Amino acid sequence: MTLTVRDFRPADAKAVADLRRASLPFLISTPQGVAWQLAGAPRAQQLRLFVAELDGRIAGSVTSCLLHESSTPGQGAATPQVHPDRRGRGVGGALLTAAEEHLTAAGATRLFAWAVDEPGPLAFAERRGYRRTRPSHCLRLDLAAADLPPLPASLPPGVRLCTAADFGADPSPLFAAEAEAAADEPSDVAADALAYEHWLRTVWEHPDIDLDLTSVVTVDGEVAAYSLATTDGLGRYASSGTGTRRAFRGRGLARLAKAHSLLRARDAGCTEAFTGNDATNAPMLAINRAFGYRPFAGEWRCVRELGRG
Repeated sequence: MTLTVRDFRPADAKAVADLRRASLPFLISTPQGVAWQLAGAPRAQQLRLFVAELDGRIAGSVTSCLLHESSTPGQGAATPQVHPDRRGRGVGGALLTAAEEHLTAAGATRLFAWAVDEPGPLAFAERRGYRRTRPSHCLRLDLAAADLPPLPASLPPGVRLCTAADFGADPSPLFAAEAEAAADEPSDVAADALAYEHWLRTVWEHPDIDLDLTSVVTVDGEVAAYSLATTDGLGRYASSGTGTRRAFRGRGLARLAKAHSLLRARDAGCTEAFTGNDATNAPMLAINRAFGYRPFAGEWRCVRELGRG
């Protein structure tokens, strides 16, 4: 058995996308998206994607980067993904070592990772010195068979439903809404320093984002709520973020945006939908369960202070 860890090459894009779907079935991953992630990464992110080859075949990968969208310096992220058929052969450990060494050199002092809520991944994280901080729920909806609620026959005065594609000339209002909503999401890492240029490159222009299926609710012409959609061309749809600006909360607008997006996704041929929520995000969990989402997998956010243990 020969195990090698190296940097990603463009020719690896399909293999890495296939690997991600096999190891974490709730993730949307495409070859175009994998390649874009590397090509579009800002310098401040210090992003590197490592792949592990086992006997000449890609068996795992890990994306390591600084969390520069947070105002707290020295935070990094890395979560190894190993093909289910290649686990237990040292692949995950070798990938995580490479990621930790890279991020330490880049100035990170704290590293966050995700571990699937199963005995094996959790034990692996603990052995590597990571402690659990907060759980997250991954939910799945059988979109083809779901009993989705119809849209209202009429919307309240001033309320309008549209898509992200309608903002093609100027997406900045959608960015402002997401930046405000994301800053309030429960998390170990505050997303309070998101820059417009970075958002344009990594969200708006990302090939996996479906602008036609991303729904936006405006009130008197102002973006009030949204539901970002990603698709993979294989019938899979995922919510990349649903939120409401503070001034418009409590009016059911996030639910309206997500219902609109899900209905459009089904009409476009998507057959299953995925979403993820922090375990403390009760309002969004309630919305998703009302749509028919059911538990699919659990994850734990884990953290390690680099240079210790």
